[in-house]
Amino acid sequence: MNNVTEQIVTGGDVLVDTLISHGVDTAFTVSGESFLAVLEALRRKRNQISLITTRQEGGGAFAAEAFGKLTGRPAALFVSRGPGATNAAIGVHTAKQDCTPLLMFIGHVPSTSQGREAFQEIDLTAMFTPIAKAVLQPNTADQVAIVTARAIALSVAGRPGPVVVVLPRDLTDGAVSQPSIPAPSQRQAVAPDGAALEQAARMIANAKRPLLLSGEIVAIQDASAALVALAEAMGAPVMTTYRRQDTFPNAHGAYAGHLEINRLPYQRQALEDADLLIAVGSRMDGISAEDGALPRQHQSLLQIYPDGEVLARCQAALPLLSDPAAACQALAQKLGAPRIPHIAEISAWRDELHQAYLDSSEPGAVLVQGAVDLSLIAGEVQRQVPPETVILTDGGSFARWIHRFYRFHQAHSQAGPVSGAMGYGVPGGIGARLARPDCPAIVFVGDGGFMMTGQELVTAVEQNIDLVVVVCDNGVHGSILEGQRQRFGSEQIYGTRLTSPNFADVARAYGCAAWTVERSEDFATALRGAMAHAGPALIHLITDDRDIAPFDKGPDAV
Repeated sequence: MNNVTEQIVTGGDVLVDTLISHGVDTAFTVSGESFLAVLEALRRKRNQISLITTRQEGGGAFAAEAFGKLTGRPAALFVSRGPGATNAAIGVHTAKQDCTPLLMFIGHVPSTSQGREAFQEIDLTAMFTPIAKAVLQPNTADQVAIVTARAIALSVAGRPGPVVVVLPRDLTDGAVSQPSIPAPSQRQAVAPDGAALEQAARMIANAKRPLLLSGEIVAIQDASAALVALAEAMGAPVMTTYRRQDTFPNAHGAYAGHLEINRLPYQRQALEDADLLIAVGSRMDGISAEDGALPRQHQSLLQIYPDGEVLARCQAALPLLSDPAAACQALAQKLGAPRIPHIAEISAWRDELHQAYLDSSEPGAVLVQGAVDLSLIAGEVQRQVPPETVILTDGGSFARWIHRFYRFHQAHSQAGPVSGAMGYGVPGGIGARLARPDCPAIVFVGDGGFMMTGQELVTAVEQNIDLVVVVCDNGVHGSILEGQRQRFGSEQIYGTRLTSPNFADVARAYGCAAWTVERSEDFATALRGAMAHAGPALIHLITDDRDIAPFDKGPDAV
């Protein structure tokens, strides 16, 4: 005779069934007693949705963010109330600033206990509303499926982002009286208005120095080919916005580099010379837009974006509400040499900028003081790995070396936090490998960032995930220390030096293969060994704190 509880369809059951029916096939968790019914439903459907147990909620959130960034569809994250939710908040904030679809479900106190400061209770709506796209909560078990479906749709609509769903325990434990799963809804395409397109074409035709800026929605919506078509029709150069280098093929003759925290002299000059900036799928984040300094007073901004709220906030001269591919394709058809009177001059400017990019991204272009030159490390990775390899960079100054000297040739081959959140790298690498299982992944992380979430290597060992982690260890919080040097002098460095363990020994204790490299010339052998190893591997790379970033010292050097 069956147990009565086995015949009940719970809120947890319909939640998991809704995820599966809407195409969510990957979930992360640090388990909690507040969502046991969900865990049981996931166990029963484990052949349809994978559940990866991470060691800390922030790691789970970073892994889910990387998965969503590289696939354009959300992964689910299940955490418990209070400490679990607060730990995961860093990944929610990262997903918000990166425009990444993500679903976070928080097992909460029973609905009858809310508002009484129950054990581990937090006002989750107040906490997450500023950093999430939406915070939702069902009021009954029968609403769980509907709210879950709404969360999935919201996460990918307009500007994608993280949606938080609060799940009182009694609703996921409770019986659903009429179990039904809402049908999946397709994201509605955002087509450009004809009159706005014609106005955009006129702006471009009248420009003498138009510069295209490629952003996050180009990646999310696979719009790189359409952007290439537009750039070729215009004869114009393209710069990629912060940490979005894979949105435009770096070998293309129109590519003019990456809007890093530091700008190279040729980029600063190009940004001054441009009379029209065309932001394609970019929300013009703080780093890319120089905290609002772009556009300059003498420049116009044409912004193509599928979310009206973003357009209203940026206040471009011409906000064009559209998915980037549709707008780029339509504009490319409208434009051409007869329509653009200055195309010869624009093309010559484009060629100069591309050559400047090539010269500036050649490994060895920067004089280093230590025994490890990170530009040569980036070049060696370029030689050894296939172009579809996903390169992840954690928050930290070391990442600027990779951004400058590694050339991205394929879409969906880069991941890193626009928010600069440290600790992204290792769990992000796990998410990347699950998102793109046929593509290798290499994580560059600093010693500080590794100490925050490096324990997620255990998750990679447990899941038998091939992953190469390069720990760039200079014993300091680099950008902060460099700021102290410049502002107060080398004798006033305080609170920025780190004492760390032997990272190779730590990795071996976790069950990984590991190498230690102290000279640039020894890296190639270590990388070959790490790439050939079945399972996660770590390279402990000893760098010099005098080689913080590959840019001239100056007011924007940190």
